[in-house]
Amino acid sequence: MNAEEYMKEALKEAEKAFRIGEIPIGAVVVHQGEIIGRGHNCREQKQQVKGHAEMMAIEAACRKLKTWKLDDCQLYVTLEPCPMCAGTILQARISDVYYATEDVKAGAFGGVFDLSVVQGFTHYPLIHSGLMKEKSEQLINRFFQQMRDKKAQ
Repeated sequence: MNAEEYMKEALKEAEKAFRIGEIPIGAVVVHQGEIIGRGHNCREQKQQVKGHAEMMAIEAACRKLKTWKLDDCQLYVTLEPCPMCAGTILQARISDVYYATEDVKAGAFGGVFDLSVVQGFTHYPLIHSGLMKEKSEQLINRFFQQMRDKKAQ
């Protein structure tokens, strides 16, 4: 699989979130060409502050590899990670982060600020943005339009 195919898998996770009424964000963690962790937003459903797609995918990957160190792993996520998720990515030592679209309200890898360049951490992932941006934005926009339509009724 290539980067676009992994992002398509993250978008499938985002669709799952959409179907259950969550903000449609999805993520996958890849290790040696295999998806070892998947996640989608489930914060409302589980009433957990850490119910973000990235957190779910990273936790699944850690269970699969039986370690918290994900040095040789890549994360594909449909929206730029927030500060909580970015901190987890740094702590897990993920090598690369691919995100589809920036988060101008809470993005921590360039949208609002960039934790990948803050001095003092022992590990910094390579950040790749814009992969399948339009598809991710369309899904997020569709979700929020539905929310606005429901409120207007």
